[in-house]
Amino acid sequence: MNLTGGNSQNIPSKNAIAIIPARLASTRLPGKALIDLAGKPMVCWVAERARAAKNVSRVIIATDSLEIYARAEAHGIEVVMTDSNHASGTDRVAEVAAELSDAEIIVNVQGDEPLISPETIEQAVDEMEKDSVAGIVTTWEPIEALDELLNFDNVKVVVGDNGYALYFSRSPVPFPRDAFLRHGDPNDALICEPELWSNYRKHTGLYVYRREVLLQFTRWPQTRLEKYEGLEQLRALEHGVKIRVIKAAASSIGVDTQEDLDKVRALIEEGRFQSAGL
Repeated sequence: MNLTGGNSQNIPSKNAIAIIPARLASTRLPGKALIDLAGKPMVCWVAERARAAKNVSRVIIATDSLEIYARAEAHGIEVVMTDSNHASGTDRVAEVAAELSDAEIIVNVQGDEPLISPETIEQAVDEMEKDSVAGIVTTWEPIEALDELLNFDNVKVVVGDNGYALYFSRSPVPFPRDAFLRHGDPNDALICEPELWSNYRKHTGLYVYRREVLLQFTRWPQTRLEKYEGLEQLRALEHGVKIRVIKAAASSIGVDTQEDLDKVRALIEEGRFQSAGL
C-alpha cells in the first residue's frame, strides 16, 4: 500500500499522523466501530475529533473490514486495509506506520473514543515534541468514585514526581498504607480522607509514539507482566521506554458496553458534542 502522500493541514514542527485502528469483532459490543451516532459511524466521529487537532497533519483509519473501509471512504476519510491477523490495535497501527517514512510521531487514537477532545490530542503531541526523553506520551483522567477505582476495566496508572509512568495496573494502586492503618480499611480511608483521591489516575487509551519506538515495540515479545495484567504498555516499561503521562484536557468515554453507548448518545442529543462535518 502507498501511504507516503496525503493532504496536510496546520503542519506541525514534527510530522504527526493519527492512525485509528478499527475492527468489527468486538466481544462486548459487536460491530461497535460502525454503530450509528447521529447519522454517522462511531469510527468516523473519532476521525473527525482527530482531524480537529491542530498539530495532526493527517488522519488514517486502519482496518481489516471491507465494511468499515467502505463506510469510511463514503464519509471522505482516508482508510487503508491491514492484515486480519493482528493481535492488537497497536500492531495494526504499526503496520500502517511502517509505510509512513515521513512521519516522526504516530498518534494511536482508539476507534471507540467518539468524544475524545482534540485538545487532549494536541497537548499529547506537543508534549512529545518538547520531551526528548519520552518514547511514548499517554493521558490520564481523575478517578472520583469507588466503583471506578475498583472496576478492573478502568486501568490505573502510577506516575512519578517526574511525570513518567512507574506502573499500570487494573488494581487500585497506589495503596494508601498510612491511611489504611488509621482507618483499618482502604475504602473507609478514602471516605474519611477524600484528599487521597488525588493519588489515583485512570489511564485513557490515547498513545503518542515516536515512530521508531512504535515499530520496535511491536517487534518485542509479550512480557510476563503484560500477560498477567493484560496491559501491553507494561511491555514498553519493561524494556525501559519512558512514558510521559499528562492529564487529559477533557474527560472522554470509551465505548465498551451498551451503558457507555447510551451515555455517549445522550451527550450528543443534549448538544454537548457536535459533528465536525467531514
